[in-house]
Amino acid sequence: MKLAIVDYGSGNLRSAEKAFLRASAESGIGAEVRVSSRPEEIAAADRVVLPGVGAFADCRRGILAVPGLLDALEEAAIRRARPFLGICVGMQLMAECGREFETVAGLGWIGGEVVAIAPSDPSLKIPHMGWNEIEPCREHPLLFGLPPASHVYFVHSYHLLPREERDLLALTDYGGPITAIVGRGNLAGTQFHPEKSQKIGLSFIGNFLSWRP
Repeated sequence: MKLAIVDYGSGNLRSAEKAFLRASAESGIGAEVRVSSRPEEIAAADRVVLPGVGAFADCRRGILAVPGLLDALEEAAIRRARPFLGICVGMQLMAECGREFETVAGLGWIGGEVVAIAPSDPSLKIPHMGWNEIEPCREHPLLFGLPPASHVYFVHSYHLLPREERDLLALTDYGGPITAIVGRGNLAGTQFHPEKSQKIGLSFIGNFLSWRP
């Protein structure tokens, strides 16, 4: 199985690569994990991971700056329906639009928009940074075996508000509900960083590697 971690100038590429290699080894899957910016390699991958850090608009422009990359992502994730995981801004990019500083069109794969988080408690700092518990909204193979009250690592000021409730897989609380995981068909995304979430993150990655949507 070939897994491509997309390199478009944004994301914790090396830490993601290490986490996916470790999860692959521990689960016995033996995936071939590559960080790649080559459209042909991404389009042909069996699974695709789109990381992302920074501002929504910058990440969107980063994808467009690599010739053929947008079409390769759509080939793998939409036309070939390969398992796809967006991480942090990589998840947000699946939305219809982002409203961080400016309104920018997203990939449009999951209905909804990316908006600023607005905790009801004014003492809570932005960005939301640190370990928080995730609360599943429904059963899903990506959540299989994760213990109750699982804690994962977040660093963000915005989150994706799905248009349809069925696309919401898990929430976290930070002065109100915040989207933690979205999913539709073969598409999934985490607002948290599984590659930084230690044992729980590795279990989640292992579930993604074995996921058969």
